[in-house]
Amino acid sequence: MELGKKIKQLRFKAGLTQEQLAEKLGIGAQSVSKWENAVSMPDITALPLIAEQFGVSIDELFEYGLRSGAARGRVPRL
Repeated sequence: MELGKKIKQLRFKAGLTQEQLAEKLGIGAQSVSKWENAVSMPDITALPLIAEQFGVSIDELFEYGLRSGAARGRVPRL
């Protein structure tokens, strides 16, 4: 799942509007809209704040462990 779609999914699950999430993160609501519509990506410095807001890890935002098996201790081969 793309990061923007994941943020939108988590935002809905938390019962937040784009404006409410933006306020909690100290950004404009247009930024959240752009993320969710894949127009732009969050700044890397915002990732810990976003993850904390939803009670997930940064890896979970990107669904890293789910795709690669890293959550089960497997390291993907290159």
